[in-house]
Amino acid sequence: MDKTTGFLNIARQISGKQPVDERITHYSEFRLGLSTEEVRAQAARCMDCGVPFCHSAGCPLDNAIPEFIDLIYRDRWHDAVNLLHQTNNFPEITGRVCPALCEAACVNAIDSQPTSIRELELETIERAFAEGWVEAKPPAILTGKRVAIIGSGPAGLAAAQQLRRAGHKVVVFDKAEKPGGILRYGIPDFKLDKAILDRRLDQLRAEGVSFKCQVEVGRDVSIDYLRRGFNAICITVGAMQPRDLLIPGRELKGVHLAIEYLSQNNRRIASQQWLSELDITAEDKDVVVIGGGDTGSDCVGTAIRQGARSVQQLELLPRPPEIRPGNNPWPQWPLIMRTSTSHEEGGVRDWSINTTCFAGEDGHVTGMECVRLDWKAGADGRPVMAALAGSEFKIRADLVLLAMGFMHPVHEGLLDNLGVAYDPRGNVKVNGDMMTSVPGVFAAGDVNTGAWLVVGAIAAGRRLAHRVDRYLMGETSLPDTILPTKL
Repeated sequence: MDKTTGFLNIARQISGKQPVDERITHYSEFRLGLSTEEVRAQAARCMDCGVPFCHSAGCPLDNAIPEFIDLIYRDRWHDAVNLLHQTNNFPEITGRVCPALCEAACVNAIDSQPTSIRELELETIERAFAEGWVEAKPPAILTGKRVAIIGSGPAGLAAAQQLRRAGHKVVVFDKAEKPGGILRYGIPDFKLDKAILDRRLDQLRAEGVSFKCQVEVGRDVSIDYLRRGFNAICITVGAMQPRDLLIPGRELKGVHLAIEYLSQNNRRIASQQWLSELDITAEDKDVVVIGGGDTGSDCVGTAIRQGARSVQQLELLPRPPEIRPGNNPWPQWPLIMRTSTSHEEGGVRDWSINTTCFAGEDGHVTGMECVRLDWKAGADGRPVMAALAGSEFKIRADLVLLAMGFMHPVHEGLLDNLGVAYDPRGNVKVNGDMMTSVPGVFAAGDVNTGAWLVVGAIAAGRRLAHRVDRYLMGETSLPDTILPTKL
């Protein structure tokens, strides 16, 4: 392999997948992986650009992408994973669920053939786990400082590991049965097997991070208790206030928020009890998913595995173009049509659809009334929707899943009781040090940025740790990261 011309002579390759008819019979991961030589060949495609846009314009974690890829190419796998871990606490998670902002910013992406960066990251970390290179790194010196982290999603876990390695006593509180937050209860197992999450949690425990699950701060333990017992409090509870669809018929049985549906199925697979007495299943039902994003896609894949009779996914916005429009140039994130592995498995997708009401019989949903939309540029240049006259139609539905995203963190309870200030969008307001309006109380991740990506949450957790350590000690040697921004 000649690395200088690899991008010209070697085609982009990603891992194969189990055939659709096989993988929809289970909830396990279905990625088949690449051979060592295939991985090194993909590493040879990296151009080692003078200005690595994958790093500077793409990755919120500041991953040293050309450098770790070059180490793979040179068969220095141990060095490659060490370099990955310098900027990313959980490459096995981002290697599975990150949309690969880095690849969109790769120079090779100009002709739609970016370096397979996410694939290389995942192969590297999985080799490291297989070889026993991923070890616990407990602190050599303890500071005597105590930090409480409320919420065990990706931001909380990243902050916990960083702060523990700085020598602080770290206790993570979560009201769920097990730690992981959205990683455990929001992402389906066929995208992120929970054994992968538990493997990393074992490392955190071995380093001395304590987890207090099924503990709701403000109810099971008081905020005053945390103030008395800890030198800093970090809020990393995410943005879990879902966007609802308050139209006639919303009260009908069979209309559910997507997160209720996904979290219940994840608990079912893990043989855990779910919070609702209602058993939400798509088996033998006509399912409609409202919302065209990743959460909607996860609902599609889950419904197919549960044996749905039919699955439709509706999106309010227009169908994206197949190629970049002129006002969306590289290296920006390409706003183009995307097909997930769940979409490959079945179902029907439709765009520019507005649902006007739910219909039902005997208190249960039986269908929906919809209308097609026309999108035009408004006076300020922003798109404006209008219903197309005469385009009304009905859809049969026994189960409707609302996957329209999240608005902001849940205010009731913890946040209101703490008395933190909110920004105009309802997120927790923080200053440049990531401290809230309450002294000694910090916040990071979706709770203060709004719902975004797992990779952005990990980056935010690392930023938080840097600032909390400096707050506690007056200085810090923990690395900082760039502020995650939505591309």
